[in-house]
Amino acid sequence: MSGFVHLHLHSEYSLLDGACRIADIPKAAREAGHNAVAITDHGVMYGAVGFYSACKEEGIKPIIGCEVYVAARSRFDKAGKKDASGYHLVLLVKNEIGYRNLIAMVSRSFTEGFYSKPRVDFELLRRYSDGLIALSACLAGGIPQAILAGDMKAAQEYAKELRSIFGKDNFYLELQDHGMQEQKAVLPALLSLSKQLDIPLVATNDVHYIKKSAAYTQGVLMCIQTANVITDGRPIGFETDEFYYKSTREMQELFGAYDGAVENTQKIADMCNYDFQFDKLYLPTYTPDNGQTPHDCLYSYIRAGFREKIDAGHIILGAGGEGEYLSRAEYELSVIDKMGYTEYY
Repeated sequence: MSGFVHLHLHSEYSLLDGACRIADIPKAAREAGHNAVAITDHGVMYGAVGFYSACKEEGIKPIIGCEVYVAARSRFDKAGKKDASGYHLVLLVKNEIGYRNLIAMVSRSFTEGFYSKPRVDFELLRRYSDGLIALSACLAGGIPQAILAGDMKAAQEYAKELRSIFGKDNFYLELQDHGMQEQKAVLPALLSLSKQLDIPLVATNDVHYIKKSAAYTQGVLMCIQTANVITDGRPIGFETDEFYYKSTREMQELFGAYDGAVENTQKIADMCNYDFQFDKLYLPTYTPDNGQTPHDCLYSYIRAGFREKIDAGHIILGAGGEGEYLSRAEYELSVIDKMGYTEYY
């Protein structure tokens, strides 16, 4: 048993933010003696499959996740600064149901909630919570933001809501310490909330680069994203060089005094057991609105399209007339049916 697992990590797919190369992540985990590692890119899951494959090659358990943006109001509200970006929340996949729910949420965050960032909301979290573990995230999370604003009641209500959505065993208050004053201010309040509401703690390091020496490179990426220059100082939120892939010993030194915070990382990793099935072909399902079978629906489209081309003069019928074309269409449809592609077409 490892004793510690990184559950909050941003790869190169957190564009102009994360500087962890996919191929380097499981190697770092193996070198640190960790048996698992998570990927939690900002709002996207582009790197999930590549990350999974790289981990399997190194004998490291991959944990698929995402750090989503939770809209301050509804994902449909898009009215200026108050609705921009959203609060951070880390979601980790426990099983196939969780993976399907996470990709459904992330997809809707773009198609329905995009406003500066791809955003989910509490309605989506409630609908798609099954099979997921939630961590309260970094300083940009809803709970730390309420604490920093001096509103402990709001922080408590936010925590209660997330616990009710994901369940007592699937929601954790996230502790971080990168040497930042805001984190030191938030920490006592998180510990208090944990005791008051009986919500377990978990230690993370918000990994944005593998080696400490890569802090400068990641700072340059952030400057490109925010249209600043590195000579003006380190980007806001990354003022220290502590966002690297830390060892178990380093994490124990930071959080070993907090009950269960380090140990719970391994507990969570053990609960996350999802594997991609690359040997299976997954095609979309389609149910026609008019009550037809997929075969009959596709055939009716073909007949309508055929008639349209005849009327437009694009098809000149030969001696066999329409029957020759329709019989050929029937044969081709039978092949499509036999291959299982009808609903795809």
